[in-house]
Amino acid sequence: MTHPVLGVAPEAPVREVAALMLERRISGVPVVDAAGHVVGVVSEGDFLRRPEIETDHAGSRWLHFFASADERARDYIKTHGRTAADVMSKPALTVAADAPLAFLARLMASRGIKRLPVVEDGRLIGIVTRADLLRAVYEHPAQAHGGSDGEIRNAVMAVLEKEDWAAGAIVEVRVSDGMVELWGAIDSETQREALVLSARSIPGVRSVEAHLARVLPG
Repeated sequence: MTHPVLGVAPEAPVREVAALMLERRISGVPVVDAAGHVVGVVSEGDFLRRPEIETDHAGSRWLHFFASADERARDYIKTHGRTAADVMSKPALTVAADAPLAFLARLMASRGIKRLPVVEDGRLIGIVTRADLLRAVYEHPAQAHGGSDGEIRNAVMAVLEKEDWAAGAIVEVRVSDGMVELWGAIDSETQREALVLSARSIPGVRSVEAHLARVLPG
């Protein structure tokens, strides 16, 4: 995570929040109350519909037909709000400092978000962004050495058994001196690419040869 992290008060003027994001070159900022609790997040997306750029009515025609009066009122507050509390997205999704990277990645992907405030005892201590996940991938040490040929073969077979995209493939795996050969039948070229990639990703694999024929329907 990135820490210390910038936060803004709920009463911070929208113009000041925008200036802060531009100055620090960040795409979002947590909104934090006086006790240090995260109450929302202001992101670039919260500025897409604003009267200053004459976009406050974008999409309002559909909103008028399908939303209740209360929903239209909340939309007006968000698009015309003057403070961070008015325009922020809430409630804010937060995570603990010991949350696994896999969980963070899944949460960001499923919710379509770019950042997650990190809290401890309910108070903001940092933030994790997609850039932080990218950095983690870059800094992860390469696994250049692996096990024996038998262990490599077992690892490839484990992928075939675990991954649902491999269910239709009929594959024999041969390994000699770290060189993997895949023999058999597949459903598609995409499946072939995934099989080769999974084999290449196993530590100790020196090369992969795919002797896989596509089975045509009928």
